[in-house]
Amino acid sequence: MAKRVAVVLAGCGVFDGSEVHEASAVLVHLSRAGAQAEVYAPNIPQMHVVDHVKGQPTPEQRNVLVESARIARGNIKDLATLDVKGLDALIIPGGFGVAKNLSTWATQGKNCSISKEVEGVLRAFHAAHKPIGLCCISPVLAAKIFPGCEVTVGHDTECEQWPYAKTAEAMKELGCRHVNCQVTEVHVDARNRLVTTSAFMCNAPIHDIHDGIGRMVQEVLRLA
Repeated sequence: MAKRVAVVLAGCGVFDGSEVHEASAVLVHLSRAGAQAEVYAPNIPQMHVVDHVKGQPTPEQRNVLVESARIARGNIKDLATLDVKGLDALIIPGGFGVAKNLSTWATQGKNCSISKEVEGVLRAFHAAHKPIGLCCISPVLAAKIFPGCEVTVGHDTECEQWPYAKTAEAMKELGCRHVNCQVTEVHVDARNRLVTTSAFMCNAPIHDIHDGIGRMVQEVLRLA
């Protein structure tokens, strides 16, 4: 039987939704491994809409589920309908939508709240001892919900290659253990069944990010 993996999206576009290349890489690697991806997103308004040419917010209003359907080619379900019993694993790609639509990390950092639906799904997979894959900024969700967990968002020292390294420090303040990893590497927290990789937290060639996500998917399926 093919492994059934829930992929939760947060919109469409790096600055206000899911990072498209990360989401695509997850779906490609799941397909290559013979797994069945089931794509979900919450049916909620986006925090805001960003013009990706200017890098600035616009007055538009968009819906997270509707925008996520662009990546899923329309084959998507409302997150409220997700049933962990029929699924083997969960993967959440990154993008600012994780920090804006699935949580309030973008505005509140370590003091953020997580969407009730998203927290419920994460807790359900965790309670069922089913693996959870998180890349880029999405490991902050685990850091907030599962105290003492082990994750990576890359490196904890800010530099040109790692411009978002302060995220690791904020996660440590939540009580989790941050493990420094290269962009093509993953960290596996066997106790919590969490698999994390840095993806676009690193200024790296896109093929390296694709390879790191591939290793994340491979480890998630190994644990499933």
